[in-house]
Amino acid sequence: MTYYAALLHMIDPEKNKETLPRHIDYLNGLDEQGKIFARGPFGDGTGGLVVYIADSYEEALAMAEADPHVIEKVRRLELKEWKPIISQNR
Repeated sequence: MTYYAALLHMIDPEKNKETLPRHIDYLNGLDEQGKIFARGPFGDGTGGLVVYIADSYEEALAMAEADPHVIEKVRRLELKEWKPIISQNR
């Protein structure tokens, strides 16, 4: 199991409003399957982040590219392997 951070850079804020419900439904489905570690928008409105849990880069890429925001070119995808360091002081 490896973590992959999908940075979803905003391209079209107006179209984003239309695709947002499908994006959320898509991620909810993956979350139910245990494929999402974390997700959420950036506070400045420039996009968001999804951290996928996958067995390979290819699996994570397939999930990220199937996101309605990516399919409809509302957001630009940047995908990187992420190695979390969890603080013991939380």
